[in-house]
Amino acid sequence: MNLSAVVTALRNAGCVFAEDEARLLTAAARTPGELATLVRRRCAGEPLEQVVGWAEFRGLRIALEPGVFVPRKRTEFLAERAAALARPGAVVVDLCCGSGAVGAAVAAAGPISLIAADIDPAAVRCARRNLPAGARVYEGDLFDALPTPLRHHVDVLVANVPYVPTGALSLLAPEARLHEPRIALDGGADGLEVLRRVAAGAPPWLAAGGHLLIETSEEQAPVAVEAFAAAGLRPQVATSDDTAVVIGGNVHLRQNR
Repeated sequence: MNLSAVVTALRNAGCVFAEDEARLLTAAARTPGELATLVRRRCAGEPLEQVVGWAEFRGLRIALEPGVFVPRKRTEFLAERAAALARPGAVVVDLCCGSGAVGAAVAAAGPISLIAADIDPAAVRCARRNLPAGARVYEGDLFDALPTPLRHHVDVLVANVPYVPTGALSLLAPEARLHEPRIALDGGADGLEVLRRVAAGAPPWLAAGGHLLIETSEEQAPVAVEAFAAAGLRPQVATSDDTAVVIGGNVHLRQNR
């Protein structure tokens, strides 16, 4: 297939940015046969990032496997906020790390001690490829995945938790609904069940003055703030130009051991 044929196939499949996608697919393919396969996958609705095997995130190329959650452009704001709080040498935990995009972006901003965790084995494999040497990546459910010695020592805990209400999953674009793991999308009845678990469980892991940062939606922000306050964290809301919302909270006294 030549570039023109790829563009035509993508347009016929409904791809809005067919020219840009065609160039990426052509660059990713090593043979004409491989290009045809990639084009078929994309035309069938698989996310472009999974097809080419990577996503761009804050200037980094994040490796992806089929079926792994694709990092969103809006989540760069979460990484930016976390990087601003991570002093040199800080202990940073990327919880619900997915492919490790947020942790990788924070690590690229300065020297930190990075730990990441996710419940999805495929995501953990990707994170281990994407995070810098020295980072530790664990598989498990939220804080259960973390080593006990980290308690009271985390300076920045960043979590891109799922926050789509269960009832709204059917409204997602097919790319997400059919090709990304439900566990990375489904936030429970109101979308905030995982956020509440993280907020409630965070204080014993945070160092004195440590921060928790979680992405959510504008509509969910007031309830998320309540969850932070109920956990003993002092909540703050930050909103980016493209309406990404980050709820931040910190502790000022070391938690009782």
